[in-house]
Amino acid sequence: MNRRVVVTGTGVISPVGNNVESFWKNLIDGYCGIEVITDFPTDDLPVKIAGLVKDFNPADYEIEPAFARKQDKFTLYAVAAAWQAVKESGLSAAEGGNIDPFRLGVYVGSGIGGFTTQVRETEKILTDGAKWVSPLFIPTMIANIAAGNIAIRNKACGPCLPVVTACATSTHAIGEAYRAIKHGYADAIIAGGSEACVLPLALAGFANAKALSRSEDPKYASLPFNKNRGGFVMSEGAAVLVLEEYEHAVNRGAVILAEVCGYGNTCDAYHVTAPRPDGKTQAAAIRMALDEAGYNSDDKLYINAHGTGTALNDVSETQAFKIALGDDAYKARISSTKSAMGHLLGAAGAAEALAAILALRNSIVPPTINLDESDPECDLDYTPNKAAECELTIAISDSLGFGGHNSCVAFRKI
Repeated sequence: MNRRVVVTGTGVISPVGNNVESFWKNLIDGYCGIEVITDFPTDDLPVKIAGLVKDFNPADYEIEPAFARKQDKFTLYAVAAAWQAVKESGLSAAEGGNIDPFRLGVYVGSGIGGFTTQVRETEKILTDGAKWVSPLFIPTMIANIAAGNIAIRNKACGPCLPVVTACATSTHAIGEAYRAIKHGYADAIIAGGSEACVLPLALAGFANAKALSRSEDPKYASLPFNKNRGGFVMSEGAAVLVLEEYEHAVNRGAVILAEVCGYGNTCDAYHVTAPRPDGKTQAAAIRMALDEAGYNSDDKLYINAHGTGTALNDVSETQAFKIALGDDAYKARISSTKSAMGHLLGAAGAAEALAAILALRNSIVPPTINLDESDPECDLDYTPNKAAECELTIAISDSLGFGGHNSCVAFRKI
């Protein structure tokens, strides 16, 4: 079976907007959503900034107060993004709805899961003893619980497969959902990722691993492809797409936002945190997605790069683009939206896939902000500082995760 797969719904909670409209406007306007952390003391931390979700109100997404009180933030963000996406899609698995519940799935992952819950309950057992640990600790903390809650709220009885591949999580989730629909295992899947771990413990761990920017200026801290870059900026949020089989979407009169047309998935098998320097395995994932999408040199390509702003990633990723595309790499339009919103970890890939879809639909490439001094080794067109209007026919989003995980998804206009 080889069915076509399209996108019929989108949703996002992010440092640059808590709905798709504000998310896109802020990206193309070059707004930076990174802020100084004020939720907890940072005196003992080497990092004092993050990409934080602002003005999040669960009630805006029909999340009940009793449910919100019991859930970790990563689940609330995921449920809110999924609510937006399902609402836009018009899908319903309720009695009398337009999809069989057993043909609707959920592939929403998280790189870390309920970290806020884990830290809180660990403090309880160390300070007050075991009897004070919440009986809801495990089902609130585990990384698959966001997907489970989304399935419950949407009566999705089909395949439910939360992915955990660090910062490649939600790109893999979208890619695997695409394959499941393409090969007939579901008619629609709610796919994406969520993360909420901006806490002292996580910041200390990433900072001590030399992964985070230590800039004290939040508006000049996330610097992908800039020769002054010093690491990524940790962020939080969620992004979700509704993927659907083409004929199913057409038959119910759905608005089709883009076609999912390719997916690549490889592993560096090199190092637990560092990307492979020659870019070959990353390039293989990109090439897989492009080949499946039927890419050719006449296409007008946009790449939403992983673009973390770390010394190793940006050079190896540039090399990967050159290996995957050859001379076409120099005519591709590329940008890193992490420059504006930081790194959403397990949610990054889905947020960046959404940006790629919006670029396709609007014929606008969002900028890489803060790109005032390009690294000579990153010599492709990274769309510095200002959005660029241009015709696009295909877009890809690639992600890399600790453990050597590489993934790439491709979209076309339809």
